[in-house]
Amino acid sequence: MTSLVSLVQALGIAYASGINLYATVTVLGLASRMGWIDPLPGGLSAVSHPVVIGIAAVLYVFEFVATLIPGVASAWETFHSLVRPPAAAALAAMTVWHGEAFVILAAALLGGGLGVVTHTTKLGLRYAIDASPEPLTNGASNVAELGLVASVSLFVWSHPWATLAFALVVLVVLVLMVRLIWRALRQVFRGRWMPGTGFLQGARCSAASPPPARDRIDD
Repeated sequence: MTSLVSLVQALGIAYASGINLYATVTVLGLASRMGWIDPLPGGLSAVSHPVVIGIAAVLYVFEFVATLIPGVASAWETFHSLVRPPAAAALAAMTVWHGEAFVILAAALLGGGLGVVTHTTKLGLRYAIDASPEPLTNGASNVAELGLVASVSLFVWSHPWATLAFALVVLVVLVLMVRLIWRALRQVFRGRWMPGTGFLQGARCSAASPPPARDRIDD
């Protein structure tokens, strides 16, 4: 049972890392040093080192500012497709490093996969948000992202099952939201408008169609 709980906690950390690696490390490190959570298990305790916290905090601030700039935000998120999933797998493995070998391997595999899913979902959402030329939506997204990452990183230790379940529900909602947003954007790019009754209806052409031939009056 202890191994299973540790695996759930590892998946929670992988989930948060796939969304924002630097925020996850910063929150975990500060929370551990401030005594807000119990001592971190396994090799994960390394994130509480002042040097690690300082590097992660600087990178997070740099990321926060960079993702406020349209175009730069998409490039930043695309580059981190190479960073976040492997880091999520590594942090998940470090979380259960004190456990049996099969638990460590399972944490790395599942954590890496979950990191891919959360990062890819965020990437799709960021691409959609980045279509807007103003930084307000990017800033709001950054704040909401930090709130989600901090909540998962802190509460997964005291309420692992409830926290992971909540996180997965949020992930499903985000996947559906990304799908709807991209569907709407495709319709806009094709010169179509969305009906006011909802996203799920078929698109209609905004241009008026010519009257049928039988209704035309010959000169």
